[in-house]
Amino acid sequence: MWDRIKAMLTENLNLKLLSFAFALVLYSLVHGGQDSRGSISVDLEVNLPPESGDKVFTGTIPRDVRIFVRGSAGTIDNLRGGAVHIILDLTRSPERVVFNEKMVRLPEGMRVEIEQFEPPSIDLKWEQRVTRDVPVQVSVVGAPADGYVVKAPLVAEPKTVKVRGPQSDVMVLQHVRADAFDVRALSAEGEYPRQLAIEKPNPRLKIEPQSITVTAEIAREVAEGLYPKLPVVVLGTPKGKATPAEVDVRLVCPPEIVRSLRSEQIVPEVEVTSKEPAGSMSLPVTVRIDKCDAFITPPRVAVRW
Repeated sequence: MWDRIKAMLTENLNLKLLSFAFALVLYSLVHGGQDSRGSISVDLEVNLPPESGDKVFTGTIPRDVRIFVRGSAGTIDNLRGGAVHIILDLTRSPERVVFNEKMVRLPEGMRVEIEQFEPPSIDLKWEQRVTRDVPVQVSVVGAPADGYVVKAPLVAEPKTVKVRGPQSDVMVLQHVRADAFDVRALSAEGEYPRQLAIEKPNPRLKIEPQSITVTAEIAREVAEGLYPKLPVVVLGTPKGKATPAEVDVRLVCPPEIVRSLRSEQIVPEVEVTSKEPAGSMSLPVTVRIDKCDAFITPPRVAVRW
């Protein structure tokens, strides 16, 4: 029995192999040429109107559309891995797009019958494009070196920027923000200009210019000391008397000086330079404290001698 089976398999072996190959080719041709139906997910390629136009798109567009096609099974299988796409021409701002076979771009040489689109159409939302001047808001992050402060407010140049985009987005804007000004590396008095980018609150908006110059002024840290009803000392004549005899003094100094000062160290003075033996005049009151600015109320007193 085994010899008979072996003879059946090996007899005219080359002819049998050739016949089997022809059968495979014939099956492939017949199967590949059969009319078949299938569906393909197709990417959308969108052409929007130019930014100089009066309308701006504010809706959503699906990433792809499914198309149902009829053709040979082999062609449909090849299309699934091919570069098929649909071109949407929105340059005239249509409110609705109905898909048709003329929009479909197939690979060169491939032919199928397009029977259906899913979805068959899409609705589009547009708004009027407007331009408006919007104030820029600037802010500080960090703090300068010890003993220094930011002398507010920061100065922005320009103070406004032009914002262009959908009307509903532009008209609700109260301000746009610039990047925060980091002052942590500043350790000396002076003005520090820096170019900062404008943060875009919405990707549909266009902002011009896209950056502005922001200047921070750094000054020595100061503190205030209030010293009421200090007696006025009259210099230049032993008989001099001031009216009023007392003044209020406000000192603006580095914090460490204010903390160390006592009232008796602060002496409001007026100086009589007249050579007349007797008289009266209005004279300014001065207070001399190193590294401090003195503000005196009242600033002048009447002096008699």
